[in-house]
Amino acid sequence: MLEILSEIDRLQEEINSFRPLAPNTLKQLKEYYRVGLTYSSNALEGNSLTETETKVVLEDGITIGGKPIKDYYEALGHSEAYDYIYKLSKERGFTENDIKKLHKLFYHRIDEARSGRYRKEKVLISGSKYPLPGPEKVPELMEGFIKKMEGSAKKNHPVVYSALAHKELVFIHPFVDGNGRVARLLMNLILLQNGYCIALIPPILRRDYINALEKAHTDDKEFSEFISRAVRETQKDYLRLLRG
Repeated sequence: MLEILSEIDRLQEEINSFRPLAPNTLKQLKEYYRVGLTYSSNALEGNSLTETETKVVLEDGITIGGKPIKDYYEALGHSEAYDYIYKLSKERGFTENDIKKLHKLFYHRIDEARSGRYRKEKVLISGSKYPLPGPEKVPELMEGFIKKMEGSAKKNHPVVYSALAHKELVFIHPFVDGNGRVARLLMNLILLQNGYCIALIPPILRRDYINALEKAHTDDKEFSEFISRAVRETQKDYLRLLRG
């Protein structure tokens, strides 16, 4: 783990050497990762849009023939939530209301009544042997989550902190749907706030991602390492774009 974090720190120093970036370069990078994160995060949850189709939806506003309308709504909603993490990246930390806003932006086209609101019903994660907390516990758990993350930010490497925030939010599962998307947005918000670039989890690694997350119920080492590798690989891609 220390070896991966050391490489991340080295890559980050190289990224920082290119800064400040020209406004047009920043804009192009933001749009590049808008498509990449929207596609990959939605695909991890079963969205059928390809990366090219996601790009068409976001840039041209065109629905894709033969694809579910929900997949189209998820792409648009995720893009709006992506803009919001960039807005929040200029600040430090995050609040419960920020997390609710991320969910509302992502989910309002799908279910306006439940977007941005904590769930009022029991939910299950298929394939997991760990039960989720009942809906009556969610408000208290979310309040505790915010306080816990404030402490975690002070004692962990920023990349590890982002992984722990992702894990903890998924385990609370505060919303009826869209929890994975919101957790990955929150993870990336933390990375942006600490000067890192957006980190993508390739859909091809979905099984490894889910397995590591399941193991994190008892030991989060493997999940933290998984997220750290994702950050490292995205840093390499970011540097490729900067050098180009």
